[in-house]
Amino acid sequence: MEFTGKIIAILPPRGGVSKQGNEWKAQEFVIESHDQYPRKMCFDVFGEDKLSQFNIQMGEELTVSFDIDARQWQDRWFNSIRVWKVERVAAGASFDAGSPVPPPAASAPEFIPGDVKDDLPF
Repeated sequence: MEFTGKIIAILPPRGGVSKQGNEWKAQEFVIESHDQYPRKMCFDVFGEDKLSQFNIQMGEELTVSFDIDARQWQDRWFNSIRVWKVERVAAGASFDAGSPVPPPAASAPEFIPGDVKDDLPF
């Protein structure tokens, strides 16, 4: 799945050591779409290598590709949205790439005062 928008929040990084003794690092980001009714999505990037590779900054326009997974903990379910690919949106690019571009408007003919017949009844 993909989501395109602007980064509006960067949460503090988290880290720790797994049960197997491996260190891990993750960070969450919030992105907001440019729809008529903007949607927000909080996603996480897992791994020091991905964090440095993506180098996500506040205010950037991005398209993020992600997977959704759910896990259970103490009889409750939690969703995880994990990003695996980040693409920067080119400046000035349209966010609605599916709509056709309308042709340029024709220029209006030049008005010359003597060219119009006044045939209106009032």
